Amino acid sequence: MEPFRSTRGGGARATLRPAEADLLRNLVGQVVSLLAPDGPGNPSPARDDDALLARLDAELSGPAQAPGAPEAPEDPVLSRLLPDGYRDDPEASQEFRRYTESSLRSAKQEAAQVMLDTLPGDGGRIRLNSDQAQAWLKALNDVRLALGVRLNVTEEFESQWDQLGADDPQRAAFEVYAWLGAVQESLVQALA
Repeated sequence: MEPFRSTRGGGARATLRPAEADLLRNLVGQVVSLLAPDGPGNPSPARDDDALLARLDAELSGPAQAPGAPEAPEDPVLSRLLPDGYRDDPEASQEFRRYTESSLRSAKQEAAQVMLDTLPGDGGRIRLNSDQAQAWLKALNDVRLALGVRLNVTEEFESQWDQLGADDPQRAAFEVYAWLGAVQESLVQALA
């Protein structure tokens, strides 16, 4: 990949190879799928009228009753993408989640969709305006967070990577994680 370069008006441009565009599309698509309200780790809400009325009643009953509040995700990636607001207070965290999770999911999905919409189909030049570039940064961050959780990446990433043998199946995933970091850093520098 050609590193991002700044453009007039606060945007950025770069060139992607076809395989790089496909990789980004695949990874971002997986995050979008995971964040979908009925995605993995988040069962779809009941569809019948009684269940819908019960959910509405719970949501309208106010903060004193939190049965309509979503539970923290069991999937560790979703837990990282949709973190608890209060780690030491489960009730406050559930209330926070009740009022913020839906909009957080939507914002993450919107940023990812901007990235998908601006990715060239077969690779090639990308030209992003300032808003699109910010969406790319958010989507890249979410992909890196998701992949980092799956790989158990720590602050000792370089050491973890160095310890993997050439034939270790995780080595390619670590290389993708490092490449995503380089793409993100390149975009940050172009926007600075």
